[in-house]
Amino acid sequence: MIKEFKDFIAKGNVMDMAVGIIIGAAFTAIVGSLVDDLINPLIGIFMGGVDFGGLTASVGDATFTYGNFIMAIINFLIIAWVVFMLVKAVNKAKGPEPEAAPEAPKGPTAEELLAEIRDALKK
Repeated sequence: MIKEFKDFIAKGNVMDMAVGIIIGAAFTAIVGSLVDDLINPLIGIFMGGVDFGGLTASVGDATFTYGNFIMAIINFLIIAWVVFMLVKAVNKAKGPEPEAAPEAPKGPTAEELLAEIRDALKK
């Protein structure tokens, strides 16, 4: 079982996934800071400091803080836009993808060759 575990861990896919998760966590911190510390304050300036977080509705003893839900949607849209712009910038920095080399012309298939031989033998 230990040998199987070593083989599993040594596979490239597991290591790639681990690196992706670690980089993703670090990237999440960067994007979160960008949104929370830079973009949200700018939006607050233009919206006059409107915060939907305090909006609530009560029904009996239950309190629904739907304002937090609205803020979560707004934050999601902002984060999605920031990630889109970052990916777009990275793709632009990479430059255009190289064009695929044109395929080499294919030769005749085995059936075509056999048909040519048959026709030549008939003559």
